[in-house]
Amino acid sequence: MDDGLRVTDRWVVPAGELRERFSRSSGPGGQGVNTTDSRVELSFDLAGSPGLPGSLRARALERLAARLVDGVLTVVASEHRAQLANREAARERMTALLREAVAPPPPPRRPTRPSRGAKERRLADKKRQSQRKRDRRVDGD
Repeated sequence: MDDGLRVTDRWVVPAGELRERFSRSSGPGGQGVNTTDSRVELSFDLAGSPGLPGSLRARALERLAARLVDGVLTVVASEHRAQLANREAARERMTALLREAVAPPPPPRRPTRPSRGAKERRLADKKRQSQRKRDRRVDGD
C-alpha cells in the first residue's frame, strides 16, 4: 500500500500526497463491528498537488468542483468488513475518479441533417399513424 496511485501512464499520485483516515463502519460485522476501524476515508489535495500539471489540474478542478472541499477530494469505502479490502476499494475509486477528471474532452459534435430518405420515412409514418387514428373515429368523418 506504500506505492502511489497510477492514474494515467504519465501521472502517478505519490503515496505521500494521500491521506487515509480510519473509523468504525456501520452495518453488519459480527462481534468485531464495534472494535474494528474498517471504514476508510482516502483524501487527496487536488488543488495543492505539486505533481499535477497545470492544464490537468484546471480540468480536474472544474470537473470535480461539486465533490471538492477546499480543493481536497475525499473518497469513502466501507462496504467490506476488512480494512485492507476497504483501502483497496477506496484507492480504486479514487483512481477512477481522477482518471475520468483528467481525460481529454470528447471531440466536438459535427451537426448533421437527416437524409432525404429519413425525412420521407418519418412523413410516411406520420401519415400512416394519422390514418389509423382517423379510421378509429366514430363521428362519421
